[in-house]
Amino acid sequence: MPKVVVVVIAALIGFFVASSCLYVVDQRQYAVVFALGQVKQTHKEPGLYAKLPAPFENIRFFDKRIQTIDTPDAERFITSEKKNLLVDTYVKWRIVDPRLFFVSFNGDTGRAQVRLSQIVKSALNEEITKRTVPEVVSGERTQVMNSITRKVEDDAKDIGVEIVDVRLKRVDLLPEVSDSVYRRMEAERKRVANDLRATGAAESEKIRADADRQREVILAEAYKDAQTIKGQGDAKAASIYNAAFGKNPEFFSFYRSLEAYKQSFASKSDVMVIDPASDFFRFMRSAEGK
Repeated sequence: MPKVVVVVIAALIGFFVASSCLYVVDQRQYAVVFALGQVKQTHKEPGLYAKLPAPFENIRFFDKRIQTIDTPDAERFITSEKKNLLVDTYVKWRIVDPRLFFVSFNGDTGRAQVRLSQIVKSALNEEITKRTVPEVVSGERTQVMNSITRKVEDDAKDIGVEIVDVRLKRVDLLPEVSDSVYRRMEAERKRVANDLRATGAAESEKIRADADRQREVILAEAYKDAQTIKGQGDAKAASIYNAAFGKNPEFFSFYRSLEAYKQSFASKSDVMVIDPASDFFRFMRSAEGK
């Protein structure tokens, strides 16, 4: 056999032996080394590692990234009010101890997800049974998720898993329960609306009565001020009249008689029955009133 062929065969044998003794751990994976079926060691850091060739040592890789359990169907739970709820959840989890994970589930991710789903369901049932429907739906939803996460953390650590997050995607009432709940909500809203209308009507009457009272007070004050000003004006006018009358009584009498004639003879249809010799016509007889 030519030496070249021997060298090539030896190189190929060496390559296969080296490839079976060396392996690369990706940064997204854990590596578990088995020696004759027993876990020998684990590698959590990425890099190039060496091992004995198979069948003396074998390698299994596990994903260290965050994984999701998304339930296909909503689960039924009972609240403290004995109401049935349909709750749809999802769980974020990841492997933190590959050795313990393999011992717990023989490396089967499907079995791990089933076990985690059971743990989460038990914790979720415990939290929902002590709360009412409004609390689960909106009031304490965040508290429910945080409590579930804390409760399942210890159980998850026992199987080499970390629970990153638990979320409620959807919380619905059963169809036969929804109608009664909606009717009760509608009645409650109507009661609140009626209370608000009654309160508004009472406030409206109160405001209207106060406005009417203020109006009467303002009118009374205005009338009082007007009468005061009118009285002052009349007094001043009388004073002026008296002063003018005192200076020339005859002219004042003549002026007042002319004003009376003007008012009395304003309309041609007026008829007066009076003695021509009366004092009313004295300035018509002469300028001196004689």
